Amino acid sequence: MEKQHLLAPCVSTDDLKQAIDARDNKTLIFDCRFALGDPNYGLLSYEQGHIPGAYFLDIEADLSAPVEGHGGRHPLPRIGELQERLRSCGLTRFHTVIVYDDQFSAYAARAWWLLRFMGLENVYILDGGYKAWLDSGGSVDKREPAPKPGNFLCRPRAGWISDYEGISHISQQLQNNSNSEHLLIDAREEKRFQGIEEPIDPVAGHIPGANNMPWQDLVDEQGFFKPLNYHQNRWAFVEPQQVPINYCGSGVTACMNLVSLYIADRQNAMLYPGSWSDWCSYL
Repeated sequence: MEKQHLLAPCVSTDDLKQAIDARDNKTLIFDCRFALGDPNYGLLSYEQGHIPGAYFLDIEADLSAPVEGHGGRHPLPRIGELQERLRSCGLTRFHTVIVYDDQFSAYAARAWWLLRFMGLENVYILDGGYKAWLDSGGSVDKREPAPKPGNFLCRPRAGWISDYEGISHISQQLQNNSNSEHLLIDAREEKRFQGIEEPIDPVAGHIPGANNMPWQDLVDEQGFFKPLNYHQNRWAFVEPQQVPINYCGSGVTACMNLVSLYIADRQNAMLYPGSWSDWCSYL
């Protein structure tokens, strides 16, 4: 399936319709709808109607590991369990995958990043998400696709993530104004970054030395990603040799900044999966 006139890594509703109409068995679709505070929202929404042929991936049950004392609210999933889930949907390394949600792509971005982190090459986000699909007249199905045998092998890519120890070292460097090859990028809204309010985690504030780049700025009111020049300008302050390490509350919405960096051709960016919820667990 070819992408036309769209920002990488996005596909349009027309592209997706063509793939579905052609019964393209090389394309897999994943519904990633989710809502904080309502663990049943995603699956219930999926059961009420989804893009035909889409499998459901739950942000917490499928794309995260169980919460422990440290590691944050959405730790990276256990490799074996994720691999088994993806294989049950028929995934192979030759597939093209399209992910979507109904929350301005925030949760689809987590799936996009995670699948690429695990070694899959062709992963795309449906621009505008489920709302765009409905607005375009896209059909809706309530049936869950039958399980299919897959053989995708999860192979996490080296150099894509950092942990508490690594972030602590970088934070110290940034506070001491020493030359660091890394930047810390916080994707949360300004009020949470400044510590003015914290509705989720037990401690308010941000990692010392971090820059605030809220993920909500990346899409327009309809949920479509902003133009290429916006993303290029957004990251113009990052020197070519610098590596942006992205975090948020729990390693989910930070993936939106990773999408934006990818659009701007800054593909050396990293994720701190534990994010603020992991960091503040040590305070």
